[in-house]
Order: sequence, then C-alpha cells, then structure tokens
Amino acid sequence: MNGETSDEDMIAAYTEVQQYLAELVAAKRTNPTDDLLSDLTDSDLDDEELRGISLILLAAGLDTTANMLAMGTFALLRNPAQLAALRADPALTDRAVEELLRYLSVAKTFFRMALEDVELDGRTVEAGTAVILSINTANRDPERFAEPDVLDLGRQEGGHVAFGHGIHQCLGQQLARVEMRVAFPALVHRFPTLRLAVPADEVPLRPELADIFGVKSLPVTWDA
Repeated sequence: MNGETSDEDMIAAYTEVQQYLAELVAAKRTNPTDDLLSDLTDSDLDDEELRGISLILLAAGLDTTANMLAMGTFALLRNPAQLAALRADPALTDRAVEELLRYLSVAKTFFRMALEDVELDGRTVEAGTAVILSINTANRDPERFAEPDVLDLGRQEGGHVAFGHGIHQCLGQQLARVEMRVAFPALVHRFPTLRLAVPADEVPLRPELADIFGVKSLPVTWDA
C-alpha cells in the first residue's frame, strides 16, 4: 500500500496474507477465543467472507491510523501555535482530532458504483458507472470551510468526510477517534520540547500513488 512496491511483491504479499488469514479463520472455527473473528465464525458467513472482512479490518485499521498519527504529529509540529493551543487546553482535543482528520484526509479517494441514474451538478451519472470520489478535495472545499488550507484546531465548521458518508461510513471511525484522542495529548505533554529534527521539506513523504497519504519516516528530537 506504500505506492512503491512492485506488482510481483504485492501479489506475493497478498497471497501470503490470504494464506495466513485462511489458517486463522480455520483456527478460530476450531478453537474460538474472546475476539471479533471468533464471534463471526458463529455466523452464516463462509470462510471467504471471513477472510475478506479480516483483510479489510487489518489493512484499514492499521495503515490509516498509523499514518494519521504520524501525519497529525507532522502537521502540529509545522504549526507551533496550534500545537501550543492543544498543549494548553486539553478540552480542545476532540475538536483538534476532527480538524486534523479534515486537514489531512489520509484516505484520499473512495470508489463507488452508481446503482441508478443520478443527477449531480447538472450532469447525469448513469447506472453502472464507477465514480472516484476525492475525499481530500471535499475536505478542502472553500465553499464549505473558511480558509480550508489552514490548520485551525478551534474551527467551528464540522462535516468533514474523512470517514466517508452515509451507510458506507468507516466501521472503525470511533476507534480511530479514540486512538487519536489518547495519542496526541499524551505526545505533546510527555514531550513538551518535541520538534522536527530536519527541515519540514526534507521529511520523506509517501508517493502520490500510495493508497494512504503519509510519511516514510518522521525524524524528531526533544530536549532531555
């Protein structure tokens, strides 16, 4: 998912993880434990469906959150006034998380299929047409957000679509929020002198082809 892996390596990795998940599903059917996958084995889902659900939870629950935490830290370190505001006022945390989700939108695009003809902004999207939705563009829409390219942890406007919209909203969105509400305040208070160890333009970013927007690494330092 990093945008730099060859097709051969991606196929090999996909094959390996599918084999792992097949063995895991079989093990959970035989010896269920106190976890989500074990609970799902007691449903009418078949092994292929269980592997698919497991793969989505593994990929979507790991890469997105890891890069959101890293990119959120990067964004805060590049905006010291906003970082200081978060450190000074813990009550700002929830709003800060929502603003970072809007500002960064690490899951950049979603794909949807039109089930029927849809009129959209004077155009008809015909049934059966695949549509690519740009989440990061929507979250920087100047008609929806004042100064959309500015990180403002006190922003009053809500309504970002970082987790999608409607019945297809991310199943893990509340877990992701909890993780960020815990991680960011802990980081800024435990490391009050945290700062970038290299100029911001030298922080290596994932290529544009990557499924998830993020950094390859985030060099930081702090005072002992």
